[in-house]
Amino acid sequence: MANYTAADVKALRDRSGAGMMDCKNALDEADGNVDKALELLRLKGLKGVTKREGRTTSNGLVVARVNGGTGLLIELACETDFVAKADKFIALADKVADAIAAAGAETVEAALAAPVDGKTVGDIINDEAAIMGEKVELRKVAVVKDQAVDAYLHRTSKDLPPQVGVLVAYTGTDADTAHDVAVHIAAFSPTVLKRDDVPAETVETERRIAAETARNEGKPEAALEKIVEGRVKGFFKENVLLEQDFAKDNKLEVGKVLDNAGLVVSTFVRFRVGA
Repeated sequence: MANYTAADVKALRDRSGAGMMDCKNALDEADGNVDKALELLRLKGLKGVTKREGRTTSNGLVVARVNGGTGLLIELACETDFVAKADKFIALADKVADAIAAAGAETVEAALAAPVDGKTVGDIINDEAAIMGEKVELRKVAVVKDQAVDAYLHRTSKDLPPQVGVLVAYTGTDADTAHDVAVHIAAFSPTVLKRDDVPAETVETERRIAAETARNEGKPEAALEKIVEGRVKGFFKENVLLEQDFAKDNKLEVGKVLDNAGLVVSTFVRFRVGA
C-alpha cells in the first residue's frame, strides 16, 4: 500500500510543477517522503534535458517590471498550459524577471548570465525545468527607457497567466492615456511606431502585391495608381501605431490622441506567448 496520501501528491505537484503521474511515481520510489520525491523528480529531469531540447515551447507567460523610466518585459516559455499556470512556474518567472531587472540585462544572453541565489538565471531555469519535466526557456527580453514607461499585461484566458505584454516608453504626464495606448497595442498588434519605421523594401512589396491583385481583379489600368495607394495606406493603418484608429474612440488616430494628451511615445514593445 502506498505510504502517502492525495494531499502529499498535491503538495508535491504544487512544489514541483510536475505532472500527477510523475509525482505519484516519485512518491512510490521515495516511500512517501515528499522531500526525497522532489529530489528524485529533479534528478530524473536532469537526465532528460537532452531529450527535451528539441521540444516546442508554445506556452508560458509574460512578466513586466517598471522602475521609473526603465521597463523590462520577458517571455518565459514552457511546453504545456498545465505548467504555465502552475504556481511554481509563475514564481520562477517572477524570480527571473527580478534578477534580470537587478542586473540591468537587456538581451537574452545577458539575462541568462544574470546572478540569482548564487547561480545564474540560466541555471535556475534549468534546475526548475528538470523538476517540472518540461523544456523551459527564456525566449524574449526587451528593455525600453524614457521619461516614463507604462506596462500592460493581458490574460487571453482567465485560467492562464498573462499571455500578452506591452511596454510603452513616453514623455509627458498623462499616465492614464499612456496606459490606454498600451491596452490598445495589446489589442491591435501594431508592428512599428511610425510610417518611417517600415522598411522601404516592405513598402515596395506591398505596392507590387496591391498592383498585381488589382490587375487580377480586372481593375482598369487608369485606376491602378489610386487603388494601390489606398491599399498601401490600409497596410500602414494596420501596422503603424500612430496611424491606427484608437481603440477607445475610432474617430481618432492614436497619433492624434497622443498629441491631445501632450504625450510623445518614443518606442513600444509587444510580446505574445508563442509568437
